[in-house]
Amino acid sequence: RILATVREPFELLGSKVHVGVSIGVALVPEAGTDRGDIIRKADIALYRAKSEGKDCYRIFTTSMDETIKLRSELEDGLRHALDNAAELEVFYQPEVDAASGTVVGLEALLRWQHPTRGTMLPQEFISIAEETGLISAIGEHVLAQACRVARNCPGLFIAVNLSPIQFRAPDLASRFIAIARKARCDPRQIELEITESVLLDGTLNARDILAALREAGFRIALDDFGMGYSSLSYLRDFKVDKIKIDRSFTQNLGHDVEATAIVTSVVTLGHAMGLTVTAEGVENSAQWQLLSLAGCNELQGFLFSHAIPEKELLGFITNNTQSPKLRGAA
Repeated sequence: RILATVREPFELLGSKVHVGVSIGVALVPEAGTDRGDIIRKADIALYRAKSEGKDCYRIFTTSMDETIKLRSELEDGLRHALDNAAELEVFYQPEVDAASGTVVGLEALLRWQHPTRGTMLPQEFISIAEETGLISAIGEHVLAQACRVARNCPGLFIAVNLSPIQFRAPDLASRFIAIARKARCDPRQIELEITESVLLDGTLNARDILAALREAGFRIALDDFGMGYSSLSYLRDFKVDKIKIDRSFTQNLGHDVEATAIVTSVVTLGHAMGLTVTAEGVENSAQWQLLSLAGCNELQGFLFSHAIPEKELLGFITNNTQSPKLRGAA
């Protein structure tokens, strides 16, 4: 009834106004009887309502409280990890030439070596880092490690993923340039991977930032290409150097006629625009052959290698420069 009442439009200074409301509910005595604790739990339910679309209500459950506590613990852990950089370890997954299988680059992938939870993948903590403002510091840590590795591997490029949140910092380009300079790394060896959401967010100065980064020598890759509805139009407005075909299309090759057609179309489009085309998620030799025939320039996936720690990197690159060896490394 509250939602219905609030949704009713009303007049304000001669204009009709529409508003909504998000409501969090804590039931007594199920949620307890302490006044302060009840308000805290209603607040938790309120934020759940906001995160699930707003203009709705949610009733507090015990699982909500457990989720909030876990997120709080992970946030504290991330802050500690930034002070103890050894916990934030960067692994590297090779990207290979589609024709020969030769390693041409590496994608930097963060792993959080949590003291009690073990190895945590980015999808388990990056959203928390974004919500708490820690993503910029974490992103710069990964870039610094990638620049150092790039300096020691002059023949390879290193790809680093960027969060859309990082683009809210107007000095992003100057900070990245300074990090590369401090590491004595040629920015042309660094490939910055962005998603379409960076291009779609009109509040970000993405165009100017990307232009400054490219002018400094950084390469820009559009990740998960083909998943967004406006990828094609935005390629015309934003200058990038590479597009990466999403793994979902790669995995359906040979089974889905549409997936094969999409891959072929993307490759044709990319080459027409002078872009490098990389396919992710390659897991078998049949996919490799189909992607190579389609004209993909580079490939990445478990067929060639999982992500490996830096300490194993030099040996891997030295011993796995041709396709027969790479197949044995998976």
